[in-house]
Amino acid sequence: MNTLDVCFIGIGSIAGRHIKNLRTICAERNIKLNIDAVRRNIIRDEKASELQLRTVYSDCNAIKTQYDVIFITNPTEYHIDSLKNTMAYGRNFFIEKPISSVNQINDVKALQLKEQAVYYVACPLRYNAVIQYMKEHVDFQKVISIRSISSSYLPEWRPGTDYRKTYSARKDLGGGVSTDLIHEWDYLTFLVGMPQKVFSMCGRKSALEIDSEDYAIYIAEYSDKIVELHLDYFGRKTIRQIMLLTDSDTICGDIANNRLEFMRTGEIIDFKETRDDYQIRELNHFLDMIEGKVKPDSNIAHAVDVLNLTQGRIGK
Repeated sequence: MNTLDVCFIGIGSIAGRHIKNLRTICAERNIKLNIDAVRRNIIRDEKASELQLRTVYSDCNAIKTQYDVIFITNPTEYHIDSLKNTMAYGRNFFIEKPISSVNQINDVKALQLKEQAVYYVACPLRYNAVIQYMKEHVDFQKVISIRSISSSYLPEWRPGTDYRKTYSARKDLGGGVSTDLIHEWDYLTFLVGMPQKVFSMCGRKSALEIDSEDYAIYIAEYSDKIVELHLDYFGRKTIRQIMLLTDSDTICGDIANNRLEFMRTGEIIDFKETRDDYQIRELNHFLDMIEGKVKPDSNIAHAVDVLNLTQGRIGK
């Protein structure tokens, strides 16, 4: 691949990060990168210049050309409409998580997908060094129990933005901790597959001024292990960890700080990487998929299964 023509549907912070990382990757791969975008609100000339955008469309109906990849990076509730409106113009699709709002699952299943296209649903924590190490070096048949937690304070997520006005705070926009932190269920299924049973509790307990749920707690059962998952919006100290209890050691993976500790032996591995490191790893993997070098993974069907898990159900 000598040239990569892409179009971003939505130009927010995550799109900006992807654009920056794509430029790094394409420079390393000697690929000429052309970037267009769709932005419903008028984009300032300086931002278009900063992102080095070639063309900015006011809506999807204005698109008249074919793209190697269309990136769906607008708010969750618009993902399905964006896919429908751009299906004819994309050879492949990179879709931000989650695939849709929970109430749109049937619309996802009804999508008419192109057979030769790659439809990849983002799952960057799979490519975090802690998770990658566990995937490559841990024998999960010897893991008896897994405990995972993601706890952080929603008002501090987006500095300079009123958290009460974000989609995370609004149930009608698909917000809520269960789907906002869908990364945890994705990496858990990446490591150990889908559970046989899942039980959940979701609701709102804190004083945060939101109408979406601020906690979600799950217990999932596998034939040979149990998984416990805790998610919340109200933890004042960020914690993002996965703990594996094996028959020989307890392995604590600190995802937030990119650190791994074997608690019985005392061995510590410090990976010393940044968010861009694992998101670049993900984008490289995606480009390998569309070039046919690796098999596509994290497709739409899997994304629907994971979205169902966030609601405490399996394959419905």
